[in-house]
This record gives sequence, C-alpha cells and structure tokens, in this order.
Amino acid sequence: MTSLTAGSASARPVPPTATYRLQLRPEFPFAAAGRAVPHLAGLGISHLHLSPVLEAVPGSAHGYDVTDHRSVRAELGGEEGLRDLAATARAHGLGLVLDLVPNHMAASPRHNHALRALLRDGPGSPYARWFDIDRSAGDGRLLLPVLPARLPEVRDRLRVGDGVLRLDDQEFPLRPGTEGLPLDALLDAQWYRLGWWRLARTELNYRRFFTVSELIGVRMEDPEVFAATHAKIVELVRDGVVEGLRVDHPDGLADPQGYLEDLAAATGGRCWTVVEKILTGSERLSAAWPVAGTTGYDALRRLDGVFTDPVGARRLTDLYREFTGQRADAGGRWEPTEERAAHEVAGHDLAAETAVLTRLAGRICAADPALRDHAPWALRTAVRELLVRVPVYRAYRTGGEEVLTPAAARAAKAVFTVPEEATAVDVVRGLALGALGEGPEHRAFRARFAQTSSALRAKSVEDTAFYRYVPLLSANEVGGEAGAPAVPVDEFHAYCLRISRDWPGTGTVLSTHDTKRSADVRAGIAVLSQCPEVWAELLAGVAGVPAPDPHVAWSAWQTAFGFGTPDPDRLVPAVLKSVREAGLRTSWTEPDTEYERAVAAFAAAGPGRVPLRGASAAALALEPHIRAHALGALLAQLTMPGVPELYQNTERAYRALVDPDNRGLFETGPDDDRTALVRAALRLRRERPAAFGAVGSYAPLAAEGPAARHCLAFARSGEVVTAVTRLSLRLAEAGGWQDTGLVLPDGRWADVLDGEREFGGGPAQGVRLAELFARRPVALLTRVGS
Repeated sequence: MTSLTAGSASARPVPPTATYRLQLRPEFPFAAAGRAVPHLAGLGISHLHLSPVLEAVPGSAHGYDVTDHRSVRAELGGEEGLRDLAATARAHGLGLVLDLVPNHMAASPRHNHALRALLRDGPGSPYARWFDIDRSAGDGRLLLPVLPARLPEVRDRLRVGDGVLRLDDQEFPLRPGTEGLPLDALLDAQWYRLGWWRLARTELNYRRFFTVSELIGVRMEDPEVFAATHAKIVELVRDGVVEGLRVDHPDGLADPQGYLEDLAAATGGRCWTVVEKILTGSERLSAAWPVAGTTGYDALRRLDGVFTDPVGARRLTDLYREFTGQRADAGGRWEPTEERAAHEVAGHDLAAETAVLTRLAGRICAADPALRDHAPWALRTAVRELLVRVPVYRAYRTGGEEVLTPAAARAAKAVFTVPEEATAVDVVRGLALGALGEGPEHRAFRARFAQTSSALRAKSVEDTAFYRYVPLLSANEVGGEAGAPAVPVDEFHAYCLRISRDWPGTGTVLSTHDTKRSADVRAGIAVLSQCPEVWAELLAGVAGVPAPDPHVAWSAWQTAFGFGTPDPDRLVPAVLKSVREAGLRTSWTEPDTEYERAVAAFAAAGPGRVPLRGASAAALALEPHIRAHALGALLAQLTMPGVPELYQNTERAYRALVDPDNRGLFETGPDDDRTALVRAALRLRRERPAAFGAVGSYAPLAAEGPAARHCLAFARSGEVVTAVTRLSLRLAEAGGWQDTGLVLPDGRWADVLDGEREFGGGPAQGVRLAELFARRPVALLTRVGS
C-alpha cells in the first residue's frame, strides 16, 4: 500500500464541526452544489458531504452503482468540476467529505470495465481476482441473471457483432475467437452464462450487495484490488480536495478492520473517517477500528427514543393487535416477526448465499478426517439456523465467540432432535469463528458467513420485519428497536457520556438518504405514543374508506399522519413499497397485481386525500407537540457529542418518505424557526469547537420538581447548555411545568435564541422551566463573561 500513501500516518485528522449531505445526480452536479455553497456556509457547517462521486451507471440518481474507480463521474462535471467545487467550498471556509463505496460495483458489463474484461478473458483475466465468484457451482461459469425470460424465449432477440453479444440495450463481451460460432455454440463457449433473472435467487454464484444482483461484490481484501480501486481517492486526499470519508456498508467486506487499516495507511491518517456501521442494541463499535466513529444511526435511535412515551407505545401496540387481529404471540409481537422474516429471507431471498456456505462447509468437512460424515442436509440446516440467530449484523473474529456461541446453542436446540446431528451447528460455528483451520476455504467460509449475516440482518429486519410489525412506525428506522421504541433519559445520558469519552468525532444524524421517514415525519408519528386513544379515534373516523386489509390501513394512515398533508403522488408509491417489502401478500419478485391495484386505490382515496392531521380538534391540538418534538430532537442532535450532519433541505421543515422520495434535489427555500435554530447551534459549534469536541465534555443536568422527567438537559464543557422539552403533551395533561426548575452551572447564561434573556447559574438560583421555555419548547444557553 505504500505507493498509495497520501501522507504521514501519524497525522490526526481534525473532525468537522458539522456536515451537510448533498445528493448529487446529473440534474444536480458539482456546479449546482457550488452555487449552494454560500447558503450552506451561512448555516455554520464546516464540511459538505457529497454522495458518491466516482463513475457510475449513466443516469444513476444515487451513484452507489460504481463502474470505474479510476475517474470522477463525468455526468457530475468530472474531476475538474469536483476540484472547482472544492475550491469554491474552501473559499467559504468549507471542506469536502466523500461517500466511499468499497463493497460493490454495478454488475453491468456494458459500463463496468473490470467486469467486462473478466467476462471476455475469463479466469485468466487480471480482473478475475476482483470479484467473489464460486466456480464450483453449476458448470463453473459466471451466471449473469439478466434475461427478462428464459433463454429460449429471448433467443431470437440476441445479436452478435463487433465482439459483443447484445440483448436490447445490454451488451456482453465475447470470448476471443468465438464470434463466428453458431449462436448456441457461441453461448456455450463464453466464460459466463446468461440466465433468466429469477435464477439469481437460487443459482447466483457471485457475491452481491444484499439481494441486489445488479451490484456485484468487490474483493477489497486483495491488495492489488484495493490499490487499483483507491488510487483516485488517495490522490484527491493528497491534493487536499478531500478531508473526510464516509465508508458505505463496511460489513459487506471480507475484513472490515483490515480494510479500514489499509484505508488509514493509504490516506496517511489525514481523513476524518466514519463508517456506516449499524449497531444493534447495546453493541459497540470496535475500538480497534481506525475511524472516528459511525455515520450516526446509533445516535438517531437514542434521539428518537428519548422523545417516545413508553406507556403510550405499549398501548399503541395493544390497539395495533386489536385493529389488525394479530395475536400477541405471533405477528403482534416483534421477536416472532423478526425471526420469521429472517427464516424466510435465509431460505428464499438468500438461498444462493446459503448454498455457497453449505458447499464450502461440505468440502471442508470432506477433507478433514475429524469433521467427516456430516450429512449435507445437517450442514445446510446448521448454516441457515445459525445465520438467523445472529443477533447483530455480523460477528467479528474479536468478540465473535460471545455472539455466535449462544446463537449456536439456540439453533441446535431449536431444530435438531438427535444430539449427534446437532454437532453440525458446532462445526458451522467453529468455521464462522475461524477456529477449525486457516486454509483458503476456511478463510472463505469465515468471511462469507459474516458477509451473508449482515445481508440477512439488513434484508430481514430493515426491509421486511420493519414493514410487518408497525404499531409505531417512527421506531422502524435503520438501527432502530421496533420492539422497544422508548429510551429513558438516563440511558440517553449514558450513551452521550460514553460517546464523549470514546468517540467524540463520531457522526450523528436525524435524517439521511436511507431513513425510511424524515425526522419531521417521524416526529408526527411519535407524538401518537403520547395519545394512543386519539389515534384510535382518528382511525375510527376514516373507517369508511375501505382498505384491502387492516395491516395496510394502519400502516398507511399512520404514514399519512406523520407526513402531515395529503399528497397521493408521494404517499401512494410509499404505501406500495411498504406492502412489497413486507412480502405478506405481494412482493417485488412475486407481485399480486390485483392486490396492488387495491392498495393503490385505497392509498389514493384515503391517506392520499384525507387531511388526517386536521380531521378533528384533537388532531389539530397535536401540532404544537409535534413541533416541540421536532425542535427538541434537532437541538439535541446539533449539540450532543459527535459531529452533527444535516441532510439536504432539513435546515427547514422537511417531510420525506422512503427512497426514492427522500433522494430528491437540494432546494433553497424560506427560513423558518428551524433555520434559526440550526444557525444558532452551528455557529456555537464553529466558534467554540473545544467546548463540543473535547473528550469528556458532556455533563447531564437534572431538573427538579413534579415535571422533571419532561426536561432533557446537558452542558458542554461548562460553556453551553442545551435544554429541551420532551413528551410535551403528557406535560400539558399533567398541569405543565408548575414549579419545576433546572440548576445551571455557575455563572451568567444568555439565551442564544433570544438575546434579550439572561439567567443565573449555581445551586442558589435554579431557573424555573416555565420561564425558560416560555417562548419556545427548547433553549440554548451560552456562558457570558468570565
């Protein structure tokens, strides 16, 4: 890697004070981003965070389908445009952070130069080492599941000429010397096999991104592959164009820690680097990873949870079960829903991936006298059952024993009746931990098991169970805990104290390009945890709009309530996506068109037309409490430990649903109370970086009095105090703040959001919260004087 080194590895990158994420696309290229720089700099950020900038499939609206790591995407303005944007940003005091996509590339031979060369030249190609291909499957050729129907049905549409095989707008390179063969012989002579797209589920023999066959996995553990795919990024770091990196989906890599160490060495440690690592429950980021932290979904869960009422959330779950007819021991409970989804995904969507692991395990056992005579069915069952019981996205070699051993015990007990056959689970566990050997196939099994585990978790939880179990949709977010949506204040403080100590440069977010609902939509939904009976009344009021089933009715109406205003053009696609992802009555690959027409008609006539938030006086009365939640979560995010990121357009009220709805264009618009809050908080971060970035700079503040639980407050380095109202509806119902007070640290404190007000600190003169929150449900204070 030395040829890639951008500088001294001892250099310590300076974390941003705040970042702003822009979604680039051909309609919003580098030049357009440059025109937005003055506005964004005025918000107080320190860095622009750009979506992927390397060459991608033409027209791509996201850029994660990388086709060539050697060049900056021409549709965005090319490298010259990126360097011009960096110069513009620098002139306004801003740096650039890039979204780096190491795990996968577009599986399009027409556009992916490396894949095209591999298909043309076969295993002898220098690009053969780039991709995980299991040539022990089928006839050993690379299966390309790209045909719209079985080969005999599309054979007449195939065309040969100029060294390529064409089908409509798809192109496949021909093996040299085969162009003159008859078509059937030509097809058989290629290093690849064209197949019907449905074969991907069971026959695919290359590693992909989750279940997306259009994205092929890249072997970043190979030094030559790493060097070839990172030279341009390292050059941009060396030249000062790039100061930070967001690493997309590190769990898909064979060795995430090794990759990150290579990346740190190549960039000379000069980049602030965060990883899109989804932490589950109490799971923690490995201290051995050379990064500043995560992209912030762990913070998002705490921020959402601390503004969710646990009592009302439980009542909503009861109402959900009554409304949908779900039993508490089945689909009406999170754990069985999650486990059932995992089994379905492992046995169906990821059947090809589990087959690869079974073949690897079988060959290892056959070659090892100590492991022989495990039945293929037992190994296959053990692979599947252990995968579905891994409680996190993936187990790592360090700490993996604590994750996989209990999971293996549960798997063996659940599915094997003969103890001797249950030992197959021990074999799979041992292979997944790397405890049974260090041969090439042992290493391959260990890596592929971990990679498949992360794909299974993402697909079964984020993309399936979150759409099946929907009592409170605001909890069903990336990294969220649908079965335990509320986070106590003490737990929030404990998280912040730990982050301040261990990961002060980690990222924090409220909305991203991947969140299923923007923060404002989630705030609208989460307020229902404070008034479940109002929600029940609202549902009863729209019972006259017939829905295809109660599950879609509950989910669609709750989505519409969070969105706030009727908009069939945006709500109908989101509701259709939700039923396809749930896979209960229709799916992406096995659609029930009649059911989907009924869902679309219902969504258009009901949630897309009825103004649910204005349907009653009780619903209208919720608006100030939704605002209190939104402002409170925003101020807490902007001032808690870590580096806050604003997603594009969220400096104002921003209501967006699941992608592609939330991946639209950046827009400027009129300022609102949100914008003033953002500017005030980010100005403080920029002016007093030490107060926010220093290790151990977080101190919880506890309110005292009858309404103390409704105040979330903390100090940063004794220089800044954040105080916000939580569960404001419950607060109002209980009689308001009454004589509840908050003791500020010693000194005089000015209200940053209202320069006319000052408060005294110290135990002798606590501030009455009724006074502190008299003008707005949040307060941001800064110490004045010495």
